Amino acid sequence: MLKKRLLIALMFAAPTILGCEKTPPASPPVCTITTPPPGMSEGHSDHDHTHPGHGPHEGELIELGNEEYHAELIHDDKSVTIYILDGAATKAVPIEAKELVVNLKHEGKPEQFKLVATPDAGDESGKSSKFSSADPELAGHLDEKEADAKLVVEINGKSFRGSLAHDHDHGHEHK
Repeated sequence: MLKKRLLIALMFAAPTILGCEKTPPASPPVCTITTPPPGMSEGHSDHDHTHPGHGPHEGELIELGNEEYHAELIHDDKSVTIYILDGAATKAVPIEAKELVVNLKHEGKPEQFKLVATPDAGDESGKSSKFSSADPELAGHLDEKEADAKLVVEINGKSFRGSLAHDHDHGHEHK
């Protein structure tokens, strides 16, 4: 009986003896993903990673590769802008591409839209981290639940695809 009590006491004391803390960290991460959300790229491993919930321009994040890069989507009812970001989704990554492609479905039919390079002020000459389209048709389709939009981009000779999973918790209205 004494051995049983000693064993129970050790089980409860083990975290303290082993140095585990019971106080939460001073500043918890903004977003910690332990399993890939629906629509993540194939090959995404089940691992912990931390990045902001939105990009530096307050747009929705799109994972490219296995956290190699991110894209940030910003749009209203008239235009669409996509920024290419690093794996932490915090810094711009200027690339040599002259355009990005968004593939989506509208009324069951595939459509393709191009966003042209519109270099940001800090981008190197001949490269762009910002791509834009003033096509209101693309902007409107991105709000459709059944659009199943995919971004296609080449970065440093490697092709990436990412799902544009539209977040409907934002400031514009849908028709």
